[in-house]
Parts: sequence; structure tokens; C-alpha cells
Amino acid sequence: MSKHLSKEELQTDPLLENVAKATSFFIENRTIILAVVIGVIVVTGSLIGYQYYKAALEEQAQELLAIAEGYYSLGDYDRALNGDSFELTYGFLAIANDFSGTEAGNLANYYAAVSSFKLDNIEDALTQFGKYDAPSGILGVGSISFYASILNENGSKERAAQTYIEAAEWDENEFTSPFNLLKAAEIYYALEDFETAQELTHRILTDYPNSSEVTDSHRLNGMISASL
Repeated sequence: MSKHLSKEELQTDPLLENVAKATSFFIENRTIILAVVIGVIVVTGSLIGYQYYKAALEEQAQELLAIAEGYYSLGDYDRALNGDSFELTYGFLAIANDFSGTEAGNLANYYAAVSSFKLDNIEDALTQFGKYDAPSGILGVGSISFYASILNENGSKERAAQTYIEAAEWDENEFTSPFNLLKAAEIYYALEDFETAQELTHRILTDYPNSSEVTDSHRLNGMISASL
């Protein structure tokens, strides 16, 4: 048989007490609570809207990038870099600037750097490389290594060597790592930093004994030993 609760028992029932407290708290703080709820709704809506906006922006940037890549593939580096005012097309510089938050905008920085290099504008190439965010893994190695080669050609030898080492360590493997380590070692040898150069050749011979750079590493190591 179910038990009938007295008025006093009902008044002291924990569930009813909690409901009463919650109701009282809401009444006393309803302005703040409603503001928080509305704020959450606004933020959530804004995030969803931003995602749609970002996707649309990325699509537009990719379309513009494809046109500039067309110029690039034809060797027309000036139009690839600056666009065509007659055809009203974007170049890599404009894409990188106007769509900086997109993947296409980031890639445009790299294309702009290479195009500038092809046009013998070394300083501009270095500036654009500095804005490029290289992808992780093997896909980022080539761009970092190319950046090192431009630094070396521009006379920034120490920085070039360090960048080659960065490329070697970006994705450690039997192919790109010993190649970039050897490039760094050759620069340090030219700078007469024989100790660092020897450390790098030993690293190649120890860590990558089957690489195609082993022969050149032995040769350079012999030159280093003769210089010490």
C-alpha cells in the first residue's frame, strides 16, 4: 500500500526543496541567466556562420589560385605573380594578401616566392617564403630546402645551413634527410666551421649508411680531416 505523505513531510521533501531553490535562484538571477543563454546561442550561431563563410572563401581562393597556376605552368611568372589587369585575374600576391586565412592563400605565398625567384627578385622571394607555413611531413620538406638554397644564393650562408638542417629534420627519411644534411655540411665546410661540418657528415654515415650521399659524405669528411 502506498504511503500518503503529510503536509509537513511534503514540505521537507528533498526533491521539492531543490525545485523550490532552483526556481528561486532563477527568479533572482533570470537577467544574468537569460543573457548567458542568449550569448551561447549567438556564439554558436556565429561559429556556424563563420564555418560556412570560411568554406566559401576557401573555394573562391582555390578558383583564383587555379588561374594563377595556369600562368605559372606556362612560365609566365610575372602574370602568375601579379595577375592580369586586362583579364582582371588575381596573381599569387593578391591571393596571398586577400585570402591569407585560407589554405589557398598560404600556398599562394609559396608560389609567389618561387615566381619572384624565377624573376630574379631574390629579396621578394625571401619575403614571401617568410610568410609561408610549410605543411607537416614530407610535403613540407621541398619548400624548406628550396628556401635554404635561396638563402645560400643570397649570401646568408649560416642561416641557409641551419635551414637545410631544418629541412632534414622536418621529415626524417632515407632520401631527403641525408641530402639536406650534406648541403648543410658543405656550407659549414665553406665557412671553415669544420667541426660542425664533420658532425653532419658523421650523422649521414651513421644514420643513413645506405643513402646516395654516403660517397660525397666520405669525400667531404676526408677534406675536413685534412683541414683540421
